[in-house]
Amino acid sequence: MSSQQPTDEPVYEDRVYRSTMGVVSGVLLLALTAWLCGDAVLRGSGNTPWIALAVALCAVPLIVAFTIRPAVFANDDRMRVRNPFRIIELPWAAVDAVRSGYSAEVLAEGSKYQLWSVPVSLRERKKANRQRLRHEGLRDREERSPGEKSRVPAEPMRASADRIVDELQRLAERGAERAGAQGSVRVQWSYEIIAPAVAGALLLIVLIALR
Repeated sequence: MSSQQPTDEPVYEDRVYRSTMGVVSGVLLLALTAWLCGDAVLRGSGNTPWIALAVALCAVPLIVAFTIRPAVFANDDRMRVRNPFRIIELPWAAVDAVRSGYSAEVLAEGSKYQLWSVPVSLRERKKANRQRLRHEGLRDREERSPGEKSRVPAEPMRASADRIVDELQRLAERGAERAGAQGSVRVQWSYEIIAPAVAGALLLIVLIALR
């Protein structure tokens, strides 16, 4: 992350948004890969151990990239999006909008960046919409019968992705004028993920061709 200009305004710790299910899935897939490839290395013959190592070299970075790695870090000045192969740093002044449709995304400087760590569940959204309709019906009924005991929930349910996107949008609107929130979008490729995955894939192709 680039250095920020000094400011008298307080900057709080990053809020971190990541998918719990993604992390759990990643850990399970890594364990399965270690078991299968480890067994092939220990018990295999010929080129099999080398092929297993090549598969592990290619698969492990990709599993980490798509499950454990994605995260969004946000504070009062900026948002840092860690996607599978890139890190995007977005000062709030450069952000045009944060929205969720079929996926969560941020619009900035004419470009669109997906938030991999904020998966959108259409099923959860439909459930939340049904709950909101019930909430509105109860509220209307209470307004017509003010003497009834209140049964209206304090806050209607929201899908988790939509709730996170709303929170990020509020942070963007509130922080856009801050001195530390100025600047342009910066994109950095994650070669520590790309390089071993490509090397493993190339090694696997060579080993299969030599069989």
